[in-house]
Amino acid sequence: MKNSALFALSVSLFFLLQAVPASTETTIPAPPEGNLRYSITVTKFKNEAGWAGKWNVGDGFATIMTNLLHKSGWFIVLGDSEMRKAAMAEQDLVSSGRTAKGKKSAKTGRLTPAQLLVRGSITHVQNDTGSGGGGLNFAGISIGASAGKAEINTTIYLVDSETGQVKASTDIVGVSGKKGFTIGYHGSDLGGLTGGGGGQKKDNVGKATENAVAQAVQFLIQQLENIPWEASILMVKNDKIIINRGSREGVSVGTTFKVGDIEELVDPDTGEVLDSEMTQVGTIKVTKIKEKIAYCSAESGLDDMKKGMSVFTIQ
Repeated sequence: MKNSALFALSVSLFFLLQAVPASTETTIPAPPEGNLRYSITVTKFKNEAGWAGKWNVGDGFATIMTNLLHKSGWFIVLGDSEMRKAAMAEQDLVSSGRTAKGKKSAKTGRLTPAQLLVRGSITHVQNDTGSGGGGLNFAGISIGASAGKAEINTTIYLVDSETGQVKASTDIVGVSGKKGFTIGYHGSDLGGLTGGGGGQKKDNVGKATENAVAQAVQFLIQQLENIPWEASILMVKNDKIIINRGSREGVSVGTTFKVGDIEELVDPDTGEVLDSEMTQVGTIKVTKIKEKIAYCSAESGLDDMKKGMSVFTIQ
């Protein structure tokens, strides 16, 4: 009787320990109030590791990353290159005159441009599916615990779409075990990240991929403070100023921006923009927002403000 009670207690403790999340949690912070967003798109990740499984590791990485970037709230997430090509093909079909036309027909010239591009490569995949013990043995009865685990190595690049230059890069190692783990997530009611690629959800390599993606998104968020946010004036009419950024980009009522002319310093030999100089003419404050535009009032320099001038955040 005593042994039975001890065994039951041991089993309960064993499964309680198995339920404790692994120590590989990566928390994606919630964006701060007034966070200004950048448009971003994820290209396919090359599978340079040569790993083959039930699903495509490169496609899975891009799918999960697009999903998490969108849920994070830090970016305006665009479809990947294949989705954008499909959208352009639909626009071309409508333009050809072979489809019925209406208000909801796909129109050319409306695609949102990506300010930031993310690409990368899967450089190494290790999938250990063997059993390594770690189970419970009591009074001749064994309860096994699988030690299967996986590791995925990835190199990612953040590219400025205007210049094509790499803004930042890093190497990431994602890990997972069959006990599983939780990728922490704050800032929405979703409670956690779930893979969006299908077959990888219960796969060791898939879990390692989710962990690597969470680290990658955290890295991308950290780079934003080094990337200037910019808008332009669409209209100046009387005391009303309209800029080409709105709630989609995170603009909120009460935000103050500086306005000025930008002069680019261009290399005469290569044509490359080396730097830019801003001559500030005044400041504006947001009074009303819509999805893609914001209405502002001038706090200073109204007489010098013109359509096309640049709008920047005040540091």
